[in-house]
Amino acid sequence: MTKVDIHKKAMIEALKESLGIVSTACSKVGICRTSHYDWMNEDEEYNKSINDISEEAIDFVESALFKKIKEGDTTSIIFYLKTKGKKRGYIERQEITGKDGVPIQPVIRFTND
Repeated sequence: MTKVDIHKKAMIEALKESLGIVSTACSKVGICRTSHYDWMNEDEEYNKSINDISEEAIDFVESALFKKIKEGDTTSIIFYLKTKGKKRGYIERQEITGKDGVPIQPVIRFTND
């Protein structure tokens, strides 16, 4: 096993511990971020491992979100509905109007070419 292989393995473990935070993992392993990203581009297996860690981190955070929703946390409930409930109408819309709510009329310009 080469030194690079040892660093890659250590990096994968450090990323698991840090939930995918690259700078934290690089500091722990003692490598620069550039090496990590080079490995991702050059090594398909390493890249797959990193993507798996990223998915695990999302799963972890989703679990925390659902826990807060079950506890009745209003902010978490609103966030979930605004991101996952759009097709049911849970979406913020911004209406742009003129002064005192008057609709804005488009300006049409004609040119004499």
